[in-house]
Amino acid sequence: MEQNKILIIGSKESFIIRVLLKKLADADIDAKFVTTKLDLIHDLWDETALVTFYMEPDDRLEDDIRTFLVDKMEDDDKQIILIGDPVDTNEVASSIPSQLIYKILSRPLDYDTYIDCVNAYTKQAAADEFKRSILIVDDDPNYMSLVREWLKDSYKVSMATSGLRAIKWLGSNNKVDLILLDYEMPVTDGPQVLEMLRADDDTKNIPVMFLTGRDDKESVMAVLALNPQGYFLKTIGKDELLNKLKVFFMG
Repeated sequence: MEQNKILIIGSKESFIIRVLLKKLADADIDAKFVTTKLDLIHDLWDETALVTFYMEPDDRLEDDIRTFLVDKMEDDDKQIILIGDPVDTNEVASSIPSQLIYKILSRPLDYDTYIDCVNAYTKQAAADEFKRSILIVDDDPNYMSLVREWLKDSYKVSMATSGLRAIKWLGSNNKVDLILLDYEMPVTDGPQVLEMLRADDDTKNIPVMFLTGRDDKESVMAVLALNPQGYFLKTIGKDELLNKLKVFFMG
């Protein structure tokens, strides 16, 4: 998929929309317009990198279209730009998760500002900045590399071969949305790393899920007693791991 394909949605192809499409074409940005019909949006979705909803006064997103857009943007790491009068954009924005809204622009639209937004989004998308970021911490480089291979298409993945390396990496102003932490590691084990994370204001709110090779009741209870956001057995397969991570981030 080309990262500069833009889908503009609106109630009608007005003069302003036609001017906008022309200015986008002049800026070498491939854009298509569709009316607010679910089948039309669906047909063009796979080739879309960024969605724009241009609202005439009192325009709204129908529930089926809003649900489709939210679900697909979450699945495909895409975002939306809302354009309209503040009262209208605020109402639509209240029904869409904030992390899916790239920008909100007012009418009358400043075309150059919009094009700058599109170009900025293109650069960020090319750098995978809109993907959720996961840090894997495990002393087994082969297992860690396998999990990274599973996750890399859906997430921005970083790795650390020890708890102390992870702490140092996070202390260098690196941010993540989730840490997958090996429960059993030499020198500094998973519980000790979690304790250090929770003791630091900069890292205490990062969600942590343990990776463990033990599935007996006593071991599982010991893991859960530390109140992580969850845990995965190391025997978990790729599809199950991806599905559980998707459920976690959607929650």
